[in-house]
Amino acid sequence: MAGSLGAEIMGIDLSEPLDSKQVSFLEKLLLEHLVLFFPGQNLSESEHVGLGRNFGSLEAHPHLKNPTENVHPEIFELAASHGGVADEWHTDITFQENPAIMSILHMVKCPNVGGDTMWSSMYAAYEALSKPMQEFCSDLTALHDASPHGQEEKMAIHPVIRVHPMTGRKALYVNEHFTRRIVELSHSESEVILGYLTRWASMPQFTVRYSWTEGDIAIWDNRCTQHFVLNDFEGDRLIQRVTVMGDEPKGESGNEKWEPWLAKQGTGRRYDKNLRKFLGIKRNSRFN
Repeated sequence: MAGSLGAEIMGIDLSEPLDSKQVSFLEKLLLEHLVLFFPGQNLSESEHVGLGRNFGSLEAHPHLKNPTENVHPEIFELAASHGGVADEWHTDITFQENPAIMSILHMVKCPNVGGDTMWSSMYAAYEALSKPMQEFCSDLTALHDASPHGQEEKMAIHPVIRVHPMTGRKALYVNEHFTRRIVELSHSESEVILGYLTRWASMPQFTVRYSWTEGDIAIWDNRCTQHFVLNDFEGDRLIQRVTVMGDEPKGESGNEKWEPWLAKQGTGRRYDKNLRKFLGIKRNSRFN
């Protein structure tokens, strides 16, 4: 559907149980295209959950509650009107140590116009960086937190450049929604580099844009993509999502080249508050 990612799949009924060959084939297509679209599926909640269980353990959402009652406990439901809520580029649940592997979204109801979703290939974003920038970023890690959900104490550190466990390809792994700080850089340095990388990740040549119709299913690989909802619609938009959990982001070497950067004195120490908290550094630490 676009040069960097995206494919539309026809001729399969996802409401029917999949056999092992079909599951393997869909996994292969996902690794190749990163996000798959299945028009007009109209799955029930149990069918949706059954589809997700083919790929691993499911989790609804660690923080956000469903807006309606009696929704299946393994489904995250998001209802909006007069504009969406996920209108920042992000990869799902990167504030957890073991974030999302895959997301499977069912468009239950959508407006006639607007509310499209965009995805961006983090393979393409990494590969288009200059060689010096690739090398520099490969030795960095970043702090992610759940402050957009009012849970800033929920934090994790992941490599800035990760290696996909199935393909071996490198991908940029920072996003504007959950990534707060590059660990090995000062606050001011991190603002410059992280700001550049998150803007770079959304360059049009890395993206695909999908216009929904009711009943559509999308499956995407959270290990190598980001996504963004266009906040440009009037009317009801209801999605249900199941999320396959258990990712373990790893960099190329698995070793940190530099220690975390923490201000030793001055007012700039306030910018390191959450990083200090995550690292559990006490007053007698050598970083104080």
